[in-house]
Amino acid sequence: MVELSVVVPVYGCRDSLRALHQRTSAALRAVTSSYEIVLVDDCDRQGSWDVMAELAREDRAVKAFRLSRNFGQHAAITAGLAQCTGRWAVVMDCDLQDPPELIGELYRAARAGNDVVLARRKRKRQTLFRRLAARVYFRLMSVLAKTRFDGEFGSFSIISRKVIDGFLRFQDQDRHYLFILNWLGFRTAAIEYEHASRHSGESSYSLGALIRHALNGMFFQTTVLLRWIVYVGFWVSLAGFVLAAYYVYMYFAHSVYPGYTSIAVLILVIGGVIIMSTGVAGLYIGKVFDQVKGRPLYVIDQSIVDGELR
Repeated sequence: MVELSVVVPVYGCRDSLRALHQRTSAALRAVTSSYEIVLVDDCDRQGSWDVMAELAREDRAVKAFRLSRNFGQHAAITAGLAQCTGRWAVVMDCDLQDPPELIGELYRAARAGNDVVLARRKRKRQTLFRRLAARVYFRLMSVLAKTRFDGEFGSFSIISRKVIDGFLRFQDQDRHYLFILNWLGFRTAAIEYEHASRHSGESSYSLGALIRHALNGMFFQTTVLLRWIVYVGFWVSLAGFVLAAYYVYMYFAHSVYPGYTSIAVLILVIGGVIIMSTGVAGLYIGKVFDQVKGRPLYVIDQSIVDGELR
């Protein structure tokens, strides 16, 4: 077991990897001589594996793992944590927007008696649209999960070995690194840092990928949405009974309203609620189906450890 592991999911960062290795190694050497860097290639199409393999052969402190296909960022983080041997593990992105020079500060904050130390961005280097969308998303998640989620936190963090072991016990197919840490509930602290610009390239998260990620987070990290559908159905039904009583009263007290507008509106409203609730329930059932099949979260295709291909 080493003292400190750094776990980096790699996708779309081919041109950043050598700078990442150089800066991370320097930051780790300033903290401890017992360290490792675990790089997990999430089947990057840009050819990151070739660079990772060279780094792993040049530096025995580097472990490189290639997944058989693209399983997603959080599955790649899980794969890296499963392969690391550190008493502490730093999780960070590969684009160098998370400065490796902060590893020492994270480590000191963790050693002060915390099992989890998160890094909070003072200001995101993102477009206005993405910042606003992230703010709305985390507000919704806070309401749904009844826990405050700060959108300025990312995956950049350090966790202890017992947190790693607890994290790896999760077998959820739809997973989010921060949500799991929040659920585990270990003693947590935070530091702040300046979010840097990307070393090269662009984010691998397209608008469609961000929407899918947001829906998975909102729907499948909590079942509150199902209860909300029950509440909506109750209030729609109550409104229907009230409207029916009103029309009965108007029939005897005055005269019947001409036309079928009210009936059409009722059909559209109630039909829409039924379709929406059935669709949401169907999504949950589909996710349950995916979960009970028991498929692995990831599959490792190749690995280079101690400079040898395995």
